[in-house]
Amino acid sequence: MSDGSTIEWTDATWNPVTGCTKVSPGCKNCYAETFAERWRGIPGHHYEQGFDLKLWPERLDLPLRWKKPRRVFVNSMSDLFHEDVPYDYIRRVFDTMGRAGRHTFQVLTKRSERLAELAGRLDWPPNVWMGVSVEREDYLWRISHLRKTPAAVRFLSVEPLLGPLPAFNLDQIHWVIVGGESGPKARPMKAQWVRDIRRLCIQQRVPFFFKQWGGVRKKAAGRILDGRTWDEIPALAS
Repeated sequence: MSDGSTIEWTDATWNPVTGCTKVSPGCKNCYAETFAERWRGIPGHHYEQGFDLKLWPERLDLPLRWKKPRRVFVNSMSDLFHEDVPYDYIRRVFDTMGRAGRHTFQVLTKRSERLAELAGRLDWPPNVWMGVSVEREDYLWRISHLRKTPAAVRFLSVEPLLGPLPAFNLDQIHWVIVGGESGPKARPMKAQWVRDIRRLCIQQRVPFFFKQWGGVRKKAAGRILDGRTWDEIPALAS
């Protein structure tokens, strides 16, 4: 959690929940788990409990202290819609986001079923963007759940992209982020898979953000796609 982030599409991270469990192939080499487990058992460390799920109610008001408007990635080290996060706690997170109206909050989940189940019971302020992860063709169904949410901006995180995606409908989707997996066990991503998604975004007039090629040497691989970076963000960005 920090006021500042190396994640290319956000400005800061806020983790009122940490820890998670794997639900799909994109979780296999989870960067957050790898980081958190380094500190398991170290008394007093934020990740003394490793990657076990933990609620941090003392962090709920943190964005209210940040005066400068910024884009905030919510739970970069967890999933707000994890089945073990109580509804009342999720509601409190949404309450903070509504009160911190100067910021734009980016919430991302792989648990789209629970998102769809709870969406109608939550207040959705206009500064909350909601996204789902779609790492492979057999997870495109998450998009239908995302469409059921009344978020002002609905986005897809196609990362890590693990295979080609067929042409699909981006109706009611406002942003697409694509990236390859990074780290020592990174699975490969083909350039044509990225180009196919970019073409869909151009055709359907959806902003396209290319985050990274990834791989074992992420920095060396960079972010250039066909001679340039692709950093498009929805017009509602603060």
